[in-house]
Amino acid sequence: MEVKTAQQVLQLVISKAWEDQNFRKELIENPVTAIENFTGAKIILPEGKELVVADQSDNSKIFVNIPSEPDLENMELSEDQLEAIAGGGQNIMSNIVDTLFPTIQNFIKL
Repeated sequence: MEVKTAQQVLQLVISKAWEDQNFRKELIENPVTAIENFTGAKIILPEGKELVVADQSDNSKIFVNIPSEPDLENMELSEDQLEAIAGGGQNIMSNIVDTLFPTIQNFIKL
């Protein structure tokens, strides 16, 4: 299969990691090399950035990743986001939580 999009690369990598324990281990230990060797795609990270792959395949656990704090001063918002903020709608933190933590929210009871 010829890989044409970044999404296809990621789909291949995830599928391979699910079925091949050795590839999964390699992916965790050296993600850039593992992805490049498996797919032929080139991974070019911004200077000073590192790709970290965490194994979250254990279905008995719910994983929460703490995201980096957004740079709100330099963030560009869509027209819809600007309207929501101006109208007193959801704030940016709500959007972040809804996007990154949809599963865990189902288990929080107040």
